Amino acid sequence: MNHVLKAHVSRKGGGKPVAALAAGFMLLAASIIAVPQGFADTAPTNPNDPKTPVTVSADALPTVQIDGVVWSQTIIGNTVYAVGKFSSARPAGAAPGSQTVPRQNILAYSLTTGALISSFAPTLNAQGLTITTSPDKSRLYVGGDFTSVSGQTRNRVVALNPTTGAVLSGFAPKVNGSVRAVVASADTVWVGGLFTTVGTVARNRLAAFRSSDGFMLAWNPNASGGRVNALVVSPDYKRVVAGGAFTTLNGSSKPGYGLGATDAVSGGIIATPVNDVVRNAGSGAAITSLSTDGTNWYGTAYDFAGTGLLEGAFSANWSNLGLKWLEDCHGDSYSLFANNTAAYVAGHPHYCGNLGGFPETSPRTWHRAIAFSKAATRTLTADTQGYKSFTGQPAPELLTWFPDMDTGTATGQNQGPWHVTGNSQYILMGGEFKTVNFKGQQGLVRFAVSSLAPNKEGPRSSAAATNPALSSPAKGQIKVRWQSNWDRDNSNLTYQVYRDGVVVNTQAKATTFWNRPTLEYLDTVASGSAHSYRIVVKDPFGNSKPSTTVSFTAK
Repeated sequence: MNHVLKAHVSRKGGGKPVAALAAGFMLLAASIIAVPQGFADTAPTNPNDPKTPVTVSADALPTVQIDGVVWSQTIIGNTVYAVGKFSSARPAGAAPGSQTVPRQNILAYSLTTGALISSFAPTLNAQGLTITTSPDKSRLYVGGDFTSVSGQTRNRVVALNPTTGAVLSGFAPKVNGSVRAVVASADTVWVGGLFTTVGTVARNRLAAFRSSDGFMLAWNPNASGGRVNALVVSPDYKRVVAGGAFTTLNGSSKPGYGLGATDAVSGGIIATPVNDVVRNAGSGAAITSLSTDGTNWYGTAYDFAGTGLLEGAFSANWSNLGLKWLEDCHGDSYSLFANNTAAYVAGHPHYCGNLGGFPETSPRTWHRAIAFSKAATRTLTADTQGYKSFTGQPAPELLTWFPDMDTGTATGQNQGPWHVTGNSQYILMGGEFKTVNFKGQQGLVRFAVSSLAPNKEGPRSSAAATNPALSSPAKGQIKVRWQSNWDRDNSNLTYQVYRDGVVVNTQAKATTFWNRPTLEYLDTVASGSAHSYRIVVKDPFGNSKPSTTVSFTAK
């Protein structure tokens, strides 16, 4: 099914179900601790290994909620600014419709507490689609569908005071269509979207303005065949990369098919080798976001109608605009933010098998928030689900970070998070989800590094699912077998085998929700004796879950 929204395009990707990974068997001697395979999480065994960087916790921190959808967020100091399509805000924990205060398509909240900032309350008369800051953080730039901001005429782009929310005078370009992307240097503001004119001058989906007075600059790349969804500017402000559904850029389709770099002053097209591989444009595919961590730049993409190649995300180098890695976790990806350790993606992936991740299931399972290593650690295998294959391309590691986010109803597009951003301590998701980890939390949520998080996300499987299965293969022996558990943000779990209330064996095993091998322990007891067994699993933060107690008599 294809879903088209004003601000974004969403797709429930297709694919054939595949069999679950086969369970392995493991026989360990009494009281031997096995060294687990390393997976990245909040407490990896080797955080310096490029395959196992530290992630934020999956604990959903209390955050102000909204009654619609959040499309974009940005941070200045301890303040987070969010724009979208909503009319009210309410505190964390408040039920829909209760304890509300008016907020018209824009708000601010505390990064560290999640509480709404009451002193910041400008209004947009239509949805905000993108928000960013000036390099010195003295300005907010907002783009969207609005024509009025706090009662003042502003046509789809506005500059705001980040402290008071006041509209800044002198910056008032007259853009005739949606602004979906904004990036800025100290003296220039570049915008992209669906517009065709600025004032009376033709500008085909891309334009630039002097930040001091809104004067339109000569930068005039021509994006044809589809809208611009995203922009990212290089750290030296000399290149601006555009992404979207356009099929040519300045008449070129390579680069220019959904993605291409331009000179930040002249608008001339620049060789963009990543577009040789990532080609998403036209009526059924697009680049959905672009971002940078200052060293690399990143993009996300979807393909529904076969006019594109990639469903997933990619990383590229600023040095040569070439591909660093690519992940093709189907379906669509909408936003990526890379902090100092990992890259976080918002979307609705349901199949990551080509890089050793979770398989397709029937019925389909959506994982709307996932994370990857920033380093290329493997290569993609041939696709088996009928998608375009990127066999042999460099790929990152899928990390153990799987918060549960549900499907929202605000847009009618059956999606959850649409945007992710953050810093070295926090990851912020915005969208139309209504719950996070099965608890009410609408539209906005924060996650933090373990030193700032409660670290209460423990083993997930039920007690019954990990009950030991007992047998007696020989006189004086009881074999204890159980299925391993899984955790949203820790792969390395420890298992204790209790016999008659006393620990007789401890094992460590790295697992994920799709790979939970059966573990074993062979116990030596008196022939004919009866015993009770229980399994207790713990994560690195002490969160534990016991099985029930099962009794058995040895031969």
